[in-house]
Amino acid sequence: MIKVDLKPANLGLSGWTAILPPRKAQPALENDIDCDYLVIGAGFAGLSAARRLLQLEASASVVILEAEEVAAGPAGRNSGFMIDLPHALASGSYGGENAQDLRNIRMNRAAIAFAADAAREYGFADEAFDLRGKINAAASAQGNRHNQAYARHLDALGEPYALLDARAMRDTCGSEYYSGGLHTPGTAVIQPSLYVRSLADALTALPRCRLYENSAVHELTRNGDRWQLRTERGSANANRVILAVNGLVESFGFYRHRLIHINLYASMTRELDATEIAQLGGVRSWGFTPSDPIGSTVRRIDGTGGTRLVIRNRCTYEPSLGLPADRLRRIARDHRRTFAARFPMLAKLPMEYCWSGRLCLSRNDVWAIGELEQGLFSACCQNGLGTTRGTISGIVAAEMASANREQSLVPDFREQAQPRRLFPEPFMTLGARGVIRLKEWRAGREL
Repeated sequence: MIKVDLKPANLGLSGWTAILPPRKAQPALENDIDCDYLVIGAGFAGLSAARRLLQLEASASVVILEAEEVAAGPAGRNSGFMIDLPHALASGSYGGENAQDLRNIRMNRAAIAFAADAAREYGFADEAFDLRGKINAAASAQGNRHNQAYARHLDALGEPYALLDARAMRDTCGSEYYSGGLHTPGTAVIQPSLYVRSLADALTALPRCRLYENSAVHELTRNGDRWQLRTERGSANANRVILAVNGLVESFGFYRHRLIHINLYASMTRELDATEIAQLGGVRSWGFTPSDPIGSTVRRIDGTGGTRLVIRNRCTYEPSLGLPADRLRRIARDHRRTFAARFPMLAKLPMEYCWSGRLCLSRNDVWAIGELEQGLFSACCQNGLGTTRGTISGIVAAEMASANREQSLVPDFREQAQPRRLFPEPFMTLGARGVIRLKEWRAGREL
């Protein structure tokens, strides 16, 4: 029997969710049910796994369990980029080894195509999924050097891009802060909460799929050739189970002391009025990732909730998965400084929302995907790219679990080594937090 102790901390209300119309959650699991496949977690990995299982087996029944409401967790708290190109958050740059990068690009694009197909099939709103690319923004000579090095790497990969000067950056975002940028066309920019909600609601409208929200798992037991799961008020029996819980897989007893738990933080302004939009200038909607991986992600959104600006920066290493209740006060001050530096014409514009979000890394940049025990599969450890790699891990885990062995949607996926063990404490925590502080200091204006 696996006893599950889930104690994740999410601070603040995600702006992505707050600006959407109210949604009625699916009921909690309060009885005993039976299904062919049980997916634990309704984020990018879990919902992608459920959709892929329904594609693979015409008569199979699929149940999804979500511990909170859909999009309340990390899936509704990220920056909203489904990135196709190399983007190694744990390194000092985005480039890598060409052969591996080419495989990763093909897998990333398979995931984006899967998401695009879902958006078309289920009629998502345009702002939920928009395949229009992103800009790596540079605010310093160091940032420009990062972009130039990235451009050389993209040349070696045969990938298209466009280098932007300071004027082009100002014309895009209205700010004089940036000295250059690098645009790549293959990234999908999403409203993460809207995307996840839309996919969850579309799947649960299908006759063979059920979703139970606010249904945290307490126990998971192998019972003969099946798995039995218990929540606070109900239970489920399934032939096969997929754990799509990213770093929380440790709470189920797997990959202990092998996963690096990081919290990131974001703030969103209140809706801009017509005068403020005119003061800002630039185009209606854009997305900047930082040229330095530790720097600031910035977006302007224009849709449900009106025109707003979003800032994402600062990260902390949190091995316990908990956060101090006052953490957001300090982070919010940092975001205010970041925002005012970039948009002095709107320096007094208040931030309406500030929130935290979790991601999971491994020391050797590998997934935690595979069969953990007979009939129990993992789709976890997305290494900071939950939208794209989460989608890949869900697809791959579903294909591993299914009896239907048709051609994979991500043929470049290769089974990898286990995530490496972490260094012993207190050296791991001291080292990780020291590295983060050093990288943030080195980022300079990019942060």
